[in-house]
Amino acid sequence: SQGSPLSWEETKRHADHVRRHGILQFLHIYHAVKDRHKDVLKWGDEVEYMLVSFDHENKKVRLVLSGEEVLETLQEKGERTNPNHPTLWRPEYGSYMIEGTPGQPYGGTMSEFNTVEDNMRKRRKEATSLLGENQALCTITSFPSSSICCRLGCPGFTLPEFKPNPVEGGASKSLFFPDEAINKHPRFSTLTRNIRHRRGEKVVINVPIFKDKNTPSPFIETFPEDEEAAKASKPDHIYMDAMGFGMGNCCLQVTFQACSISEARYLYDQLATICPIVMALSAASPFYRGYVSDIDCRWGVISASVDDRTREERGLEPLKNNNYRISKSRYDSIDSYLSECGEKYNDIDLTIDKEIYEQLLQEGIDHLLAQHVAHLFIRDPLTLFEEKIHLDDANESDHFENIQSTNWQTMRFKPPPPNSDIGWRVEFRPMEVQLTDFENSAYVVFVVLLTRVILSYKLDFLIPLSKVDENMKVAQKRDAVLQGMFYFRKDICKGGNTVVDGYGKAQNSTEQALEEYALMSIDTIINGKEGVFPGLIPILNSYLENMEVDVDTRCSILNYLKLIKKRASGELMTVARWMREFIANHPDYKQDSVITDEMNYSLILKCNQIANELCECPELLGPAFRKVKYSGSKTDSST
Repeated sequence: SQGSPLSWEETKRHADHVRRHGILQFLHIYHAVKDRHKDVLKWGDEVEYMLVSFDHENKKVRLVLSGEEVLETLQEKGERTNPNHPTLWRPEYGSYMIEGTPGQPYGGTMSEFNTVEDNMRKRRKEATSLLGENQALCTITSFPSSSICCRLGCPGFTLPEFKPNPVEGGASKSLFFPDEAINKHPRFSTLTRNIRHRRGEKVVINVPIFKDKNTPSPFIETFPEDEEAAKASKPDHIYMDAMGFGMGNCCLQVTFQACSISEARYLYDQLATICPIVMALSAASPFYRGYVSDIDCRWGVISASVDDRTREERGLEPLKNNNYRISKSRYDSIDSYLSECGEKYNDIDLTIDKEIYEQLLQEGIDHLLAQHVAHLFIRDPLTLFEEKIHLDDANESDHFENIQSTNWQTMRFKPPPPNSDIGWRVEFRPMEVQLTDFENSAYVVFVVLLTRVILSYKLDFLIPLSKVDENMKVAQKRDAVLQGMFYFRKDICKGGNTVVDGYGKAQNSTEQALEEYALMSIDTIINGKEGVFPGLIPILNSYLENMEVDVDTRCSILNYLKLIKKRASGELMTVARWMREFIANHPDYKQDSVITDEMNYSLILKCNQIANELCECPELLGPAFRKVKYSGSKTDSST
């Protein structure tokens, strides 16, 4: 939306109005479409990109703050000229970021899987064609930056160069992150400012530093110029103080349209248990603010970067001005399952708005969906445009989406927009973006295929939600893909359906009395282990064998699954592990956890070469990395 953003004090005055009308808007949508059934599973991916500029002479790389201009040109040449253009482009938080999606959703046929990589390549080529000399479009999750260029009074990490503005009047008041690096659309700076104002202080992000041979112990940074930072920063941690350190990261997401509301709720629950597994598998962000960290994923960083909870809500002071103690940031893992089969596994205390909950029950909403919405609506709206206060609740959904879209959880349950032909949707949100279109396609295809298998075989991955939360914590740790142990359901075949020969029956006859879940490695979960778990890849392969798939598509899918299989087993590195090895082996690295400008330059240059297939990277992609050259023609199985 466009409009005149209100300050936090003005937004706060309208918070109850937004919540009240947001619920009315949800009820209008629900009653209009609760019985809608769709035949086709549609889906699409979102890839976020960073714009960077290489200074080859001085061996530096900077973030280019031209995202808005590039976006405007892409939209003008694309969707505004041709509604059927194969790509769509949208703004993202950083002014050095853009987001690309396919122009139309993918459909239900297997051959669609063979077009994903081709479309991602189109996006990369389209956006790259608009960049200047020595500029590049990168799919990296977090920009490592350099510690010497992220401090007050030091050279900036952006092009053009801007200094941070920690004094009052700035949106983030960050010691490190300039407001000019925030997208100029009023939504983003208003979000930044209002999160800080609502919280009553700057956001606090403390990431554990990786203790290398020469890393100071304890590792302590001093901030004499900022008393708030001095109090907030922790020993042996990398301190960050702005929304940009989280929302300025890039990710990879997939949205599915289900056939009905009940199918959407079922998929939401089943995929929620998969989120930590796929997050660890896609780990790609080991560096923050110029230091080597002891985590591999961005999730907790973003969670802290938008944590608008007051001291009362965080349990640090008695409740006086706020209504609830809230256990999590508004960017975190889900807090309740939505399907009937998930109800018995809802073991997390759920904070809800009781009045909203009762209102929804009286309107015919069932207990599980009512508590889900009433939980989302304990949050305040963070941005509000003056022109969008009074709306037609029967035909608009801005107030509902205002709360819904700022609850950034691992999964998002998405009702249809009013008066549209879009169905009930589910968004899968935990993945880190990968360096190449091949890798990003592999992760997308893996997740989409998994939804087909879940629905076809009626699989059941549900475990107590508290265990999923524990898995989320493990998934972010360094080398979690190899070292971590994750709670996972042992018998995923409801009623003993034999998905992998003999597995379902054996489990049902011999293990009925045992615990439903156990600790497993990602290798076991993905690739299987005899007598323990059949493995998701073998189940996907079994599904593919029973499907009519043309040779070309089958070949592409198997290549994608091979990448996932080898990442899970450790035969191939995650992007995070590969980046760590690259920095560790850099001639300038002093084993002190510091990433210099030149090391940062070398890393991003290498990432860009890999992404554009200018060099091979067998540790990441395997020795026989197949470059898909999709011609647009359909190949039948006789080829």
